[in-house]
Amino acid sequence: MFDFAIGWDWMSFAVRWLHVITAIAWIGSSFYFVALDLGLRKRPDLPEGAHGEEWQVHGGGFYHIQKYLVAPANLPDHLIWFKWESYATWLSGFALLAIVYYAGAELYLIDPEVLDVSAPVAIAISIASLAFGWLIYDTICRLAVGKSDTLLMVLLYFVLVVMAWGYTHLFTGRAAFIHLGAFTATIMSANVFMIIIPNQKKVVADLIAGKKPDPIYGVIAKQRSTHNNYLTLPVVFLMLSNHYPLAFATEYNWVIASLVFLMGVTIRHYFNTRHAGAGNPVWTWFATAALFIIIAWLSTFTGTKTSEIEDIKLSSLQSSFMADSHFEDVRDTVIGHCSMCHAKEPAWEGMVVPPKGVSLENDREIAAHAREIYLQAGRTHAMPPANITSVSDEQRQLLVAWYQSVTSGGKTQ
Repeated sequence: MFDFAIGWDWMSFAVRWLHVITAIAWIGSSFYFVALDLGLRKRPDLPEGAHGEEWQVHGGGFYHIQKYLVAPANLPDHLIWFKWESYATWLSGFALLAIVYYAGAELYLIDPEVLDVSAPVAIAISIASLAFGWLIYDTICRLAVGKSDTLLMVLLYFVLVVMAWGYTHLFTGRAAFIHLGAFTATIMSANVFMIIIPNQKKVVADLIAGKKPDPIYGVIAKQRSTHNNYLTLPVVFLMLSNHYPLAFATEYNWVIASLVFLMGVTIRHYFNTRHAGAGNPVWTWFATAALFIIIAWLSTFTGTKTSEIEDIKLSSLQSSFMADSHFEDVRDTVIGHCSMCHAKEPAWEGMVVPPKGVSLENDREIAAHAREIYLQAGRTHAMPPANITSVSDEQRQLLVAWYQSVTSGGKTQ
């Protein structure tokens, strides 16, 4: 018989892997071209229209690269477009958002203590917020203020800070960080889809028509590409943050998220300056370290949130887990072998918050996390790590029987 939980988890794994693969491809090409652009050198005998050139060595060969600010005199026969990496990254990321946070909205997306709404409403807010991000960003860029890169970046940072605060007042801390990353990634991918590629197509169309392309298309595309370059590292941090409750489940989580964007700026500034041959701004590493220390300090404040489910109205399925005949033995197993770490105040030495913010101290919390218990400690031996609390094979079989008894209508496999 097909096990839906296992199938769903493997689908999540496959989509996550696809997302990582496409993101590596997109980030790699983006970082490469920014470094290439900054390292271009001018010489008197460059071809007409060429802005600069660079010689590179890699893989046993030499590469001679030239850049045209607007376009070459004639359209090359072989022209490679860099766009699918961006599109595939966003599509796979949104699919993963749907698989984890939309399908598991009651557990991962909604926190009734923050905003008590139904799953469809929470999902609608999520999707609307991503669309809003692009609209507000694009509007600011198109205004006169968009001509000043410094002022524009300050305004964009202000928007990101407001969204960091807003998301933590709409969703769970974990979902808030993921959504802030998705909000930023949507802006980045939309830059490619809505601005950069269309502008490049206009240039190509002019070349084919025998017209001289307007240089403004390249200027705008370059500005949006620069924004993407500075936003990339914060997005990576936010997408990895769901593994670290000290980042997303603390009182000042929105401040932490805001400071992450500044760390992204300082790190990219160092590399961009180096690639441009404009110096060695080592101060950026000290600034980054200082920001990271501030973030770590902020995480120590009281108010840490875990998955408190005591007052949450459980779904009918979760109620069934509590009513099942296996539940009393399951509860004893979980409390005896898991709750020393998965507690609001973990008893395990050196542990400050429960792994991934998941607390398993009472019946409701155990029932709400039934699927995770089944996969992590029943079907696999992932938990506890190295079986440190000595969960027996019989106890793991009990967890499997409990979950399958409920999900298969009382018929265990």
